[in-house]
Amino acid sequence: MHAPTARFIAAHRLASLAVVALLAACASPVPTPPPAEPALETTAPPSEAPVAIEPPPTYVSHAATPRDYRRDGAQHIYGKNAHRIFKGKMPPLLQGVGTMQLELDHRGRIVTMNWMRPPSHPGAKAEIERAIQEAAPYPAPVLMGRVYYVDTWLWDKSGQFQLDTLTEGQRNK
Repeated sequence: MHAPTARFIAAHRLASLAVVALLAACASPVPTPPPAEPALETTAPPSEAPVAIEPPPTYVSHAATPRDYRRDGAQHIYGKNAHRIFKGKMPPLLQGVGTMQLELDHRGRIVTMNWMRPPSHPGAKAEIERAIQEAAPYPAPVLMGRVYYVDTWLWDKSGQFQLDTLTEGQRNK
C-alpha cells in the first residue's frame, strides 16, 4: 500500500465537507411558532410588586462583638438624649436601676426589648422604654448583621440618667 498523497487527502476532506453540507441542507427547518393573539382590552398585564431598595443606614457600627456594640449603642442613646444625661457622679439613692436587653436587626431597628431587671419605680420604667424607642434606629451592626446587647440604666429622680457603660460613677453621700 502506498502512503496517501496530499492531493488525495485534500480531495477526501472536500468530499467529507460536501456530504456534511448536503445533510445539513436536507434537515427539516424548525417550525416557527404561530403569531401570538393580541390580548383582550380587559386583560391587565400581571403586576409585579416594585422592589423596595432600602437606603443605607444613617448610623453604622463596626463593632465585632455585642460587648463592643454596647459602647456604640450607649453613645447613640446619649446623643439622642443629651438633655437627659446626668452630669457627674450619680447620687447614692437612685429612683430606679434597670437592666435591659435590646435585639437590633441589621439596620439598627429594635426587634425586641427585654427587661432582665426592671426598675422598681414604674415611672422610670416607662421613661426608659420611651427613651429607647425614641433613639431608634440605632447604629446598624454591619459586621454582625444583628445584635443582642445589654445595658443597665441608672435613673435619677430628676428624670436624668446614665448608662452603666458610660457612667461617671456614684457618690458615697
